[in-house]
Amino acid sequence: MGLASSETRRIIEGYAKSTRGVNNVNSSQLSSLPIPALPIEQQHKLVRRVEAAFARIDRMVEEATRAAHLLDRLDQRLLAKAFRGELVPQDPTDEPADQLLARIQAARAAAPKPQRGRRTRA
Repeated sequence: MGLASSETRRIIEGYAKSTRGVNNVNSSQLSSLPIPALPIEQQHKLVRRVEAAFARIDRMVEEATRAAHLLDRLDQRLLAKAFRGELVPQDPTDEPADQLLARIQAARAAAPKPQRGRRTRA
């Protein structure tokens, strides 16, 4: 039943006035139309299906929220491990970072500064 049923269509067509092959129903006629409802058992079945769908949606929202929270915690833990140098196995023969930086600064200071050439006027 409902609005898409053939019975509802028959009722509306009974009120319709045809102008040049186009059926029209004015709003006052439309508001007074008796629209048949679904049988009560079908209404209950429809309500159960809608409630079940909403329950599934609620569970999915909870899962998505939990997953987003876990991702935030994972990001924080990953960054913390990166700063502690725990993401890859450490090689004891690697030069410590402070010594590497000091060596790079010394190499830059010892390197000759590039000379700027004069521009010639054309």
